[in-house]
Amino acid sequence: MPSLVSQYTLGASLVASAFMGLVSLPAAASSHREAPYITRQPKVDATDFYMFRSTEANRAGYTTLIANYGPLQDPFGGPNYFSMDPDALYEIHIDNNGDAKEDITYQFRFKNENRDTQLMVGGTKVSIPLVINGGAIGGPAAAGLNVRETFTITKVSGDRRTGTRQAISNASGGGAAFDKPVDNIGNKSIPDYAGYANQHIYNITLPGCNAPGRVFVGQRKDPFVVNLGQTFDLINIKDPTGDEKGGKDSLANKNVTSIAMEVPTACLTSGGETVIGGWTTASLRQGRLLNPTPKSGNASKEGGAWTQVSRLGMPLVNEVVIGLKDKDQFNHSKPSGDGQFLGYVTNPTLPALIEILFKVPAPTNFPRNDLVAAFLTGVTGVNKPANVVASEMLRLNTSTAVSATQNRLGVIGGDNAGFPNGRRLGDDVVDIALRVVMGRLCTLGIECKPGDAPAGSANFTDGAYVDSSMFDSTFPYVKAPLPGSP
Repeated sequence: MPSLVSQYTLGASLVASAFMGLVSLPAAASSHREAPYITRQPKVDATDFYMFRSTEANRAGYTTLIANYGPLQDPFGGPNYFSMDPDALYEIHIDNNGDAKEDITYQFRFKNENRDTQLMVGGTKVSIPLVINGGAIGGPAAAGLNVRETFTITKVSGDRRTGTRQAISNASGGGAAFDKPVDNIGNKSIPDYAGYANQHIYNITLPGCNAPGRVFVGQRKDPFVVNLGQTFDLINIKDPTGDEKGGKDSLANKNVTSIAMEVPTACLTSGGETVIGGWTTASLRQGRLLNPTPKSGNASKEGGAWTQVSRLGMPLVNEVVIGLKDKDQFNHSKPSGDGQFLGYVTNPTLPALIEILFKVPAPTNFPRNDLVAAFLTGVTGVNKPANVVASEMLRLNTSTAVSATQNRLGVIGGDNAGFPNGRRLGDDVVDIALRVVMGRLCTLGIECKPGDAPAGSANFTDGAYVDSSMFDSTFPYVKAPLPGSP
């Protein structure tokens, strides 16, 4: 097993390449369709992961975790819309001692109930083809729903598969099953979608916690903002150091499905360590037997051990760092095994691509220890755990005060409560990543010198603007989804 020093060295190379990868392809909507296999399984494709101290009034003692799944959802995506996979296991992991292993895991399982609403047609009962059976929907488990989607939550302490398991229950009405709102079909089906969805915010009893948390799972407007098309087309932006509001938001008309939790911070931290690491994964069963005659709706039979197929902590890593042949392997991996990807990061070339395309010099400090601090270990004095093992995950110092006015550029904008110290919805991670990969931390004297990054002060941007004003001020913070009609 490699020593901490050797793990740090491996991590240094990994993060260097990660941030360099962000330059040329920051527009994968953080993790939309980032690996070959996951393109075939959109229901378990994690798109973004957020972790920040709650900013809602009177919630200063809480941390919000948001894992988004199901990329590029068109609001008009009927007739089946975008339910979660009942054969999958969705998880949010917390490492609270810096050892690159999960200490707390929240597991989500989903269930779809087909109520098989039937209409009498010519004297014969016939099943309807829609997820609603007529009439407006106004609350959880409404009679008008033809398909009711519910979920359960389990807390696992220790290893995600062998640790202690405890069910999470509804703090208000008891029970372990929670309703997920149907997607925003349209204004005729659901006249007040925001009000309807808010009825699915539940207070939850968390094992080992003295105070309840909150949970919401449902469709939301995709919060990620990025100039997707031009960025992938050889960074086809007129001037990446130019207008921060002049680019197209390619996700402006897309929805996503959010798994959002608000947990008392004291229930996430351990001992005197205030920094936590977080990431989300989705897993499927190893075996799948297709049913050639699925008359009852059982199109397949799943079995065997859980196999992880999606992983997301820091944005933009798998799609722009890992070689094509190993992207699925990254999605199967854990933070503790990140050293296996060393070959892709020892000789990064993407900053050189920026140099070629835009005639701006790439950083010259190798290994890129500034990127190690940003992406693998945390920045000293900002979000670095005391006994950190270098590994890729989102790290949040829960003792950092919430910013009264958020700066969309986070730490490099002078706001230490923002990315890469956790990630808030209004943090412009594309612009931050572009600037840091080209050496912004060097200009701040973090793990390198200003002379190492001749273009470190340039304000690189994709032109797709985002800030905190574009989101709700209360949990779950992500805006209600766009309606399918009209």
